[in-house]
Amino acid sequence: MTSAVWHPFTQHGLNEPIPLVTHGEGAALFTSDGRRIVDAISSWWVTTHGHRHPRITAAIAAQAETLDQIIFAGYTHPPAEDLAHALVRLTGGELPHVFYSDSGSTAVEVALKMALGYWLNRGEPRHRILTLEHGYHGDTVGTMSVGARGVYNRAYAPLLFDVGTIPFPHGDGQATLDALEAACREKPAALILEPLVLGAGGMLFYPASTLAAMREICATHGVPFIADEVMSGWGRTGTLLACDQAGVTPDILCLSKGLTGGVVPLAATLATGAIYDAHLSRNRADMLFHSSSYTANPIACAAALANIAIWDEEPVGERIALLAARQQARLAALPASTRNRRRLGTIAACDLGPTDDGYLSALAPALLAFFRERDLLLRPLGSTVYVMPPYCIDEDDLDHVYAAIGEAAERFANGL
Repeated sequence: MTSAVWHPFTQHGLNEPIPLVTHGEGAALFTSDGRRIVDAISSWWVTTHGHRHPRITAAIAAQAETLDQIIFAGYTHPPAEDLAHALVRLTGGELPHVFYSDSGSTAVEVALKMALGYWLNRGEPRHRILTLEHGYHGDTVGTMSVGARGVYNRAYAPLLFDVGTIPFPHGDGQATLDALEAACREKPAALILEPLVLGAGGMLFYPASTLAAMREICATHGVPFIADEVMSGWGRTGTLLACDQAGVTPDILCLSKGLTGGVVPLAATLATGAIYDAHLSRNRADMLFHSSSYTANPIACAAALANIAIWDEEPVGERIALLAARQQARLAALPASTRNRRRLGTIAACDLGPTDDGYLSALAPALLAFFRERDLLLRPLGSTVYVMPPYCIDEDDLDHVYAAIGEAAERFANGL
């Protein structure tokens, strides 16, 4: 029977095969035709501890027995309260207010609304958002607006609002800092960026020192600093948050993906007291106008609490450090035909082929098919191949991943 499903980021006109996955376990997915596929990208960067982690699945089952869903406007429930306190604790207490939503895109939408509402309610409305070149923050209209313009959002350009773009940090990052300093003098509403690593932009890394300097410039000018840690959070860069490596706390923090261990959708936007207080009033018109039907879903919050218990009680940091070392060793052993080999925490990446042709590179579908035929879930960003597996992946599966990348590098060294 022909599928009625319209898949994301998929050109169905190419008739590429879409495997039917029946179950997952650890770092692997299993298909209806009996294949075992190594999930080398954590199912789009979400699965941190592995598929069907028993503590998380048990928490979901237990919560479903008591409360499955309730409106969150004017009501609350224990998992949401407990999770908010846990998130405040994990972020050092400097972001004491937690607003729940459903995805990384909505976490960022909420952050933008918080920043704009902050200025409006202070009686000095500001509307211009600063962003980092090559950034990606989601696929809703607001998040597309603060992301890089290109093939991702070309069809929707008439809907997107104008932003100020700061150049991506190259070298010592001074050009970036100078541009940010100049832009902040124009009194923008906020700066939003992905700390240390730009994901969909091509796994581009920049140093913690530059992140710290950008935070300092924003603080000096009183410009709210929004850290989009939807992808970089929960250990991907080697620490719980990427911001930890720079020793900075943003004014607004966006979390999702690994928040529940990647099991069910949930997002949280954390804010300082100043951001919250700007919305605190006897005037109902000053509230933060955002919600969704499933805000703070109790089952999702229970999954997130189980994820935090894993972080608190299991040696997650050791697993991350071991995976980072294993990634580094295998990355270094790739053939010379791989270009720009790089790693940050558990994220490893390299470029294949002779040129960089962007997201629509003809090499991308060829690489996708090459890895699919070898039972690997690797989804190149153009000619950039990255490995971001669950922290539980073993050495044999990593060997399989890197053997395939090495083979692809040699096969496509001169292009298609």
